[in-house]
Order: sequence, then structure tokens, then C-alpha cells
Amino acid sequence: MNKEELIKQTAKDLFFNKGYLHATTQEIADAAGVNRSLINYYFRSRDLLFQTVYREAVESLKSQLDKVLYDKIPFKEKLSIFIDVYMKELLKYPYRESFLITEICSKNFALKEKKKSAALAHFLKEIGEEMEKGTLKKGDPIHFVFDLFALMSFPVIMTPLYQKLLDISKEKYKALIAERKQLILEKIFN
Repeated sequence: MNKEELIKQTAKDLFFNKGYLHATTQEIADAAGVNRSLINYYFRSRDLLFQTVYREAVESLKSQLDKVLYDKIPFKEKLSIFIDVYMKELLKYPYRESFLITEICSKNFALKEKKKSAALAHFLKEIGEEMEKGTLKKGDPIHFVFDLFALMSFPVIMTPLYQKLLDISKEKYKALIAERKQLILEKIFN
């Protein structure tokens, strides 16, 4: 692995996996075992490094989810695979969303303008069709998407608080999160 890739992987791990939301370039360099000047050489600043690793993490997740959304399989199976893919990424990078919100609030961090996702539009249409068939409760498909992401994301985002309040080990909490898929599917289809 080259030094630039090592720095990016280390930053992703510190920011999104370990939750070191305010890791400095020196802390990233130390964890990667490189000189801090290499971070400045490749990325010019911590903020540009963050934007790079965040964009890469989001693009990776988006491509995985888009593949599932365009798959021509029964809706319930598609939703099950979608949940698996999303939850796997959430468990890999449990602090990604929290980190982004923190950055946006503290530094006016802005992502490039994005065009509307064709895969999301396709999924919303499919949700609407399932609502018309009676498979899903009728409503606005966007509310279904909001609820789906809330059911998947909230427990993972709240992990540090739940572990402290409920005195749950990391292993037990991961097992509980793994059970979420079945609970989510039951909530949606019952």
C-alpha cells in the first residue's frame, strides 16, 4: 500500500470507525506511522483529507446500494439485501454520519452539489408500486425511506450512549445490531 493510500485508510479508521472526530493531522500521521508533512503533501490540510476519505466512503456505499436497488429481484428480497449492505457499512464505519454532521456544523463543510440519484428515484418508484399492490402501507414513498434509514441508522449512531447507559459489551451490542434486520423487516411487512 502506498503512503497516500495508507494515510487515507488510517484517517477513515480514526474518523469513521474509532470516532476520533477531532483527530489532528499529527494524530493521523502518528497512527499511520508517517511524517505529518506527507499529509500536507498529499492533501494540503486535514479538511481536504476528510473530504477525500468521506467522498470515497460514500461513493463506495452508494455503488453497493445502487447495485441492489437496480437488481431485478422481489422487493422483499431486495430490501433484505439493501439492509444487509447498509448495516455492514454502518458497523464498519459507525461514526461516519456523526462525523459529517459535526463537520458541517462546526466548519461549514459543504459537499459538492449532487444531482438527484437515479437509483433513489427508481427505488422510490418501486416503493410506490409496492404500496399500490398493498405490500407496504400506503403513504409517501419518501417517508418509507426516512423510516427505513432511521430504523437502520439510529441504533448504530447511538452505540456509544447505549453501551454506557445499558452497560453492554461491544460484542453483545454487535450481536443486537445484527438482529436488527429481522426486526426491521417485521416492522415494515407486518
